[in-house]
Amino acid sequence: MLAPSPSRKRLIGYARVSTEDQAHDSQLDELRTAGCAEIHHEYGSGASRARPVLARLLREIKPGEVLVVVRLDRLARSVSHLLEVIETLEAKKAHFRSLRDPIDTSTPQGMFSLQVLGAVAQLERSLISERTKAGIRAAKARGKKPGNPGMRERRPDAIRKIAAAREKVYLDELIAGADRWMPTVRRMRPHYPWEDVVRVLGGSGESWTVARLRRAVGKLVSQHMADPALLKPASRKNPEDRLMTLVAGIAMANPTLSLRDIGAQLECMRERTPRGSLNWSASSVKKQLDQARKAGLALPASMQNVE
Repeated sequence: MLAPSPSRKRLIGYARVSTEDQAHDSQLDELRTAGCAEIHHEYGSGASRARPVLARLLREIKPGEVLVVVRLDRLARSVSHLLEVIETLEAKKAHFRSLRDPIDTSTPQGMFSLQVLGAVAQLERSLISERTKAGIRAAKARGKKPGNPGMRERRPDAIRKIAAAREKVYLDELIAGADRWMPTVRRMRPHYPWEDVVRVLGGSGESWTVARLRRAVGKLVSQHMADPALLKPASRKNPEDRLMTLVAGIAMANPTLSLRDIGAQLECMRERTPRGSLNWSASSVKKQLDQARKAGLALPASMQNVE
């Protein structure tokens, strides 16, 4: 048997169905036939913004790999959403292919089709904008005010409807991005105070406040998507224990960090060493991790003998 050509791009399949009642076997069969090395699938409405599987796939895809779908409507909610996904892939030096549409960003013909789609999307946005402006002008000419009349009149049913719509958008956005920050929350809560969780997340590039994070976790708990124990009050710790558990928390949030990486993150957080210095050496970090092990904290295996 001949070995696969090293120049052949690795194909990653993505399948989506609208409800759990729909079968996605046909999509999986087509993706396998196309040669996809692995296939990811999820359930979700075509109009929904909550695509946690797709969001994770876009973060983890590697340069040179190709994201493959059976049809464009399995991937994107709209032309603009499709272009947004493809821009994300291009930024990661990955490609996109639709089996039933003339889109393959690794070929000149596919890129041309993509440019046509981009022009269509721009025209679509312009037409929508012009129709909206024309509608507002016509309404004003008839003496009507723009906007939702129910909201202007403060009718309870209209207010409830708008609030429910906003809450749904908020939940969809939480679900779509939860796999970035919830693993850290699950590892640290309720053993660590919310302030420490926010600081660890900040060192990983996530921007949170204590109030926003507590609300987000509370929302997921209310939807039975997170353990209620995460909301329990954290036990009080003396300053030395707090520093030890904070360093251990950083290590648990990202087991790939070296001692120097953890020290750099502590410096960015303006966290002082036990002696009051803002400069963290590898040995200072190791001492805190050693104390954490003695205290019985379960550190990642990769941190046990790190130097």
